[in-house]
Amino acid sequence: MTQARRALVSVSDKQGLDTFVRQLVELGFEILSTGGTRRFLEEAGLPVIDVADYTGFPEMMDGRVKTLHPRIHGAILGRPTLPSDAQAMEEHGIVPIELVVVNLYPFAETVARPDVTIPEAIEQIDIGGPSMVRSAAKNHAHVGIVTSPSQYDQVLDRLKEDRFDDAFRRSLAAAAFEATARYDRMIADYMAQITGDETQTWPEQFAPAFRLKTELRYGENPHQKAAFYVEPSPPPTSLACARQVNGRELSYNNLMDLDAARALVADFREPAACVIKHANPCGCATAATLAEAFTRAHDGDPVSAFGSIIGLNRSVDAATAEQMTEPGRFIEAVIAPGYDPDALEILTTRPRWKKNVRLMEVEFSDAGRGAADYRRVSGGLLVQDRDDAPQDDAEWTVPTDRQPTDAEIADLKFAWAVCRHVKSNAIVIAKDGMLLGVGAGQMSRLDSSAIAAKKAGDRAAGGVVASDAFFPFRDGIDEAAAAGITAVIQPGGSRNDEQVIAACNEHGMAMMFTGRRHFRH
Repeated sequence: MTQARRALVSVSDKQGLDTFVRQLVELGFEILSTGGTRRFLEEAGLPVIDVADYTGFPEMMDGRVKTLHPRIHGAILGRPTLPSDAQAMEEHGIVPIELVVVNLYPFAETVARPDVTIPEAIEQIDIGGPSMVRSAAKNHAHVGIVTSPSQYDQVLDRLKEDRFDDAFRRSLAAAAFEATARYDRMIADYMAQITGDETQTWPEQFAPAFRLKTELRYGENPHQKAAFYVEPSPPPTSLACARQVNGRELSYNNLMDLDAARALVADFREPAACVIKHANPCGCATAATLAEAFTRAHDGDPVSAFGSIIGLNRSVDAATAEQMTEPGRFIEAVIAPGYDPDALEILTTRPRWKKNVRLMEVEFSDAGRGAADYRRVSGGLLVQDRDDAPQDDAEWTVPTDRQPTDAEIADLKFAWAVCRHVKSNAIVIAKDGMLLGVGAGQMSRLDSSAIAAKKAGDRAAGGVVASDAFFPFRDGIDEAAAAGITAVIQPGGSRNDEQVIAACNEHGMAMMFTGRRHFRH
């Protein structure tokens, strides 16, 4: 630890850098740096050797050329224990670099901007950074490569304890190669996007990059290992950006249900609440207040609501918190845009809640809609546009003799919004902005209809029904009529549409065709 060491530091993300470098200096490191990083360190009062002074060659071309020099890469790639390398380094005045601290230009953040231009994006393609990272990672037997501020503490601890050993350097190298691979993949995807054939929707090669956010206790079942990975620049509305403000560790199933809850209530502009069980809504409602919306959503199917996930599209107030914490209700987790201080006090102090119930906070907006959706299958990956575009009723038609009333139209829009969040075959019964019955995931649409009607019971009378795909036969309509349904919304498009329309007319029901299917598998 008494031998002088040299570290090369060149980063775009300067989070925690001054503290980290200050401790490196205290450990006897000389700091070699360039450009904005050098100025940042000098302003922090730290001694820095300018790369241009060391190489004898100035930075040029607006900083494009600064570290691409034999005295830099020779210092990183050189093997001091190999006589021929040691001789070459001595002959050319190359001082070994033992630690390389580099993170790359913010390419992902740049291209995520909706107004970014191609020249702006191109300038954020780092050249010297990946070269230094790969050089150091290749020579990890002699060089430590640090690519993220999250590594700073561990690196310092290892250096202080003289445990900067082969295994640790190898782990840093693995992380470094992963970082450059992910970076190159993002650039390749962007270049394919701006140069691809306009008639081709998808790139020839597709390799999404995700980073580990957290390991999970287990997957859907205790015998399955699981983890949560997130995209490089996830939208602020995504579960990847949600903040946990209270509660126990999140499980795999919690995350699946929380995402379903967030997606459903985000489709409503008025105060809305939903109750999710096994990724399906068993309750959903809109109302003048959030507290009323929650109460009505929970009352939709209070039996199924036991052990549920709650989604709310407004900040939780005290009145809503009081409703959620009523005795006899068992809620696993809540996701909302925020929590008022008095509501948070209620939710974190009531019996059975306290530190148990998971409270998640995430932004609610239209950001992130229309992104790609991935589904793993054996040997491959299915990719599609996410079915989350705002509902457009401009082209909806009414093929029945009777037009729906204004009240029915409002309920049909509500039921249609809920329906696309239900597993197929999906049947939804609703009335007065409240979900009353759901038939989900059945092999027969008639079975889904029967289940939804059973769940709704007598409450279905005067309500509406939504189907995620067309009714292939009139039997689904007959089932709905028997339950007292007065209006139907469905995509239409079946060869038996005329039979279905005739059935609605016989029962005096109104029906709307949306022209869009919402299968969800």
